[in-house]
Amino acid sequence: MNKEITIVGAGLAGSEAALQLAGRGWQVKLYEMRPHTMTPAHETDRCAELVCSNSLKSLRTDTAAGLLKQELKLLDCKLLDIAQDNAVAAGHALAVDRDAFAIAVTELIEQHPNITLLRQEITGIPEGKVILAGGPLTSDALMQALIEKLGEQHLYFFDAIAPIVSADSLDRSIVFDKSRYDKGEADYLNCPFTKEEYLQFVEALQNGEKHTAHEFENELFQDVSFRFYENCMPVEELARRGVDTLRFGVLRPVGLEDPRTGRRPYAVMQLRSENQDRTAFNLVGCQTMLRYGVQKEVFRKIPGLQDAEFLRYGSIHRNSYLNSPALLSDNLSLKQMPDVWLAGQFSGVEGYTESIAMGLLIAMIIDHSVTHGDVLFPLPETTILGQFWRRLITPSEQRFQPVNANFGLLPELINIDRKNKKTELVNRALEHLSVWIKTNRE
Repeated sequence: MNKEITIVGAGLAGSEAALQLAGRGWQVKLYEMRPHTMTPAHETDRCAELVCSNSLKSLRTDTAAGLLKQELKLLDCKLLDIAQDNAVAAGHALAVDRDAFAIAVTELIEQHPNITLLRQEITGIPEGKVILAGGPLTSDALMQALIEKLGEQHLYFFDAIAPIVSADSLDRSIVFDKSRYDKGEADYLNCPFTKEEYLQFVEALQNGEKHTAHEFENELFQDVSFRFYENCMPVEELARRGVDTLRFGVLRPVGLEDPRTGRRPYAVMQLRSENQDRTAFNLVGCQTMLRYGVQKEVFRKIPGLQDAEFLRYGSIHRNSYLNSPALLSDNLSLKQMPDVWLAGQFSGVEGYTESIAMGLLIAMIIDHSVTHGDVLFPLPETTILGQFWRRLITPSEQRFQPVNANFGLLPELINIDRKNKKTELVNRALEHLSVWIKTNRE
């Protein structure tokens, strides 16, 4: 029984897959091109480095993100436990100290006797069983090798990350601690806008000079149109959609009364802690492609941030993924290369937890195929993870877009009170997954 595998990319999906397979007795070669070859977004050589937000989204069991986390717990997810061990205060969300999280994952991988971590860029498809988990920033050389094998059946989008500011540079006479509707601890900081301040901020966003696409392009992608993924839209692009777009979206003030006035502000910018010591804060929803100098000028128009010290500016980078429904077989391997699997955002899911989930799923599929000699029975269609599997192998007439956890993926419930719908969807999913686990582990 040959239990040797090569994994390309030590991001969230690659790290989860490596730990899962190593724990099942596989000898894993895990390749990571950093620090010798860096990306436009990464800052370190650590495994599982989070490059955008530090939030893995909601923990609430009445949300799709919360349900996915519950599914992963039942399936013995490795990275989710590490995330919870390195969590920072974020209300009902699971946010992490990104440095502590990445350090913990890297140490676990480096110390595992069944994993060999190799710091080397892979420019072609390795021999034997392979998981391609290069993530949305897969190197151009590897992308070119895949294009030569698969043709032009690939897509890509651009992504943006938000600035981080120093806590001691905030004006705490203006910025206040509060969670929306006072639910849970006051884990977020809030910057309240008057109408005049909000309109000035929106105008500055609309007029700010931004990076242009060609700065992040190269010959490989010159024939592909420039576009953003909707869930990662730069804040200035949202501002251009209409003057009220932001205050009915990411800057909505509902449930956030200003303690100075006792009234709800016209709009509110929330700041989320970046680390356990709360010395740095992320501007929630402010992913941006504005030039660095412009960012300092524009974001200092936010009340309480007039003297903000920027620890990291926002930026834009290319996120790559493949047109999976046209390329993958039922077991999520490539039709043209049956011993090659895709995992993480590269396979067509969007989000941190979703990437971890795909690393876990691919590991389960591969281990089952070798151990039992057949295809793992699909996860229940009533689960988020089961629906990811189906979405990535089911062709559609519509253009394929990355999928994330949402209740719209799940089959409808019949004759259910709408008020209890989400709870019932969650209960059904976890019940069916528990039965699946018991059946497939006996």
